[in-house]
Amino acid sequence: MGDPRGFLVHDRQVFTRRPVPVRLKDWKEVYEEFPEQDLKDQASRCMDCGIPFCNHGCPLGNISPDWNDLVYRGNWEEALERLHATNNFPEFTGRLCPAPCEGSCVAGINTDPVTIKNIEVTIIDKGWEEGWVRPVLASKKTGKRVAVVGSGPAGLAAAQQLTRAGHDVVVFERADRIGGLLRYGIPEFKMEKAVLDRRLAQMEAEGTEFRTNAYIGGPDDDDRNIPVAQLRDEFDAVALAGGATDWRDLPIPGRELSGVHQAMEYLPLANKVQEGDLDDSPISAKDKHVIIIGGGDTGADCLGTAHRQGAASIHQFEIMPRPPETRSERTPWPLFPLQYKVTSAHEEGGERVYSVSTTEFAGEDGVLTTLRGHEVEMGEVEGRPGFVEVPDSSFELPADLVFLAMGFMGPEKGTLLDQLGVELDGRGNVVRDKEWKTSEDGVFACGDMGRGQSLIVWAIAEGRACAASIDEALMGHTLLPRPVRPTDRPLM
Repeated sequence: MGDPRGFLVHDRQVFTRRPVPVRLKDWKEVYEEFPEQDLKDQASRCMDCGIPFCNHGCPLGNISPDWNDLVYRGNWEEALERLHATNNFPEFTGRLCPAPCEGSCVAGINTDPVTIKNIEVTIIDKGWEEGWVRPVLASKKTGKRVAVVGSGPAGLAAAQQLTRAGHDVVVFERADRIGGLLRYGIPEFKMEKAVLDRRLAQMEAEGTEFRTNAYIGGPDDDDRNIPVAQLRDEFDAVALAGGATDWRDLPIPGRELSGVHQAMEYLPLANKVQEGDLDDSPISAKDKHVIIIGGGDTGADCLGTAHRQGAASIHQFEIMPRPPETRSERTPWPLFPLQYKVTSAHEEGGERVYSVSTTEFAGEDGVLTTLRGHEVEMGEVEGRPGFVEVPDSSFELPADLVFLAMGFMGPEKGTLLDQLGVELDGRGNVVRDKEWKTSEDGVFACGDMGRGQSLIVWAIAEGRACAASIDEALMGHTLLPRPVRPTDRPLM
């Protein structure tokens, strides 16, 4: 490395967020500009550790030490080449990934890890600004046609790899815009959609075709429906990348009341306002008492959105106990650390409540007014570990809106999967073999549709690997990389 003492000289320094009162007035990304020299200092903290566990911690196998060193030396364009060698969309992961690479950074054993994620996103953003990111055209066409169902990160990664290999690729998306959760699940303050649009423009210039309002295997009375049989007739291979969209519900008394919504009913509407499709969201938190059930990233996205809409009060519930301030003994290095995290949305306000369970929604005339619940602790339920009620801990809170952000149960059942006839595992995910093939000939699956709810970095890695298997199945060989196999498990 350029500075073998960098990690001894410089402390970890992450991007600075814009002041809360300022950023709550808009929907722009929350981070300020970071001085280039400070970023080079951060890159110098990469310690030439000999065995870079960050490579293994990252499902994509990003060669972080290489581009850290290149940034330190000011070789930005070469750093971009190294970054793109393993990751199709570093502008997405650099903004949205929780950075398992940093959790397994060797420097993190007894000090703070390298700011890999901040360096990554700066490289790619500089690449776009300098015009270094250009279409990569196939040297020759194969004459083979591949359908990719779903335009989230897994589908986009598979499509870009297959297009560059020379195949004619069509990406089908049932929504009105391309991007999946990147488009309608991620709020603008976490990733402005111009970041997505510029990458889609590159993919179109490379030859990838996008079709929106295309519901493969949808209901017969849906005018977006494209029958599965038609898809199989027109394409040599099909990649299923529809994500895990079967949201987890909370079937308790009062669930039917107006004002109780799934997070993914709420977030897309806020994004549609930012796209200019709506003047105001039909589900707005303005002047309302909001409770978010679920303490993960989706819950934090609801939190930041409700702040910007002007909520009167916000509580975020989590049934698990509050994580420790430092790395838990249950997640030793190089595992991704279980510890308390403050996102930009949490920094903006609201009350985080741990170890609570919601038992009832109450209201008047069919409209939500109150949430009831109690505290919980770990105990024994029917002979097995589980959550038990803490005596005399019942409470109720005023509630005008409740957002359920409790995760997803796998791919949506019925329609597409039923018509294809693919085998599902015990958790409802699509079964794949080691070559990403489903039980149906010519049909492959990648991302959350086969893995279950996971991280964006896993989606991209699976999309890249699935593309390699499709290319090999069509051509008899492939030069595309396979960063992961379906049986791989994370250090998360």
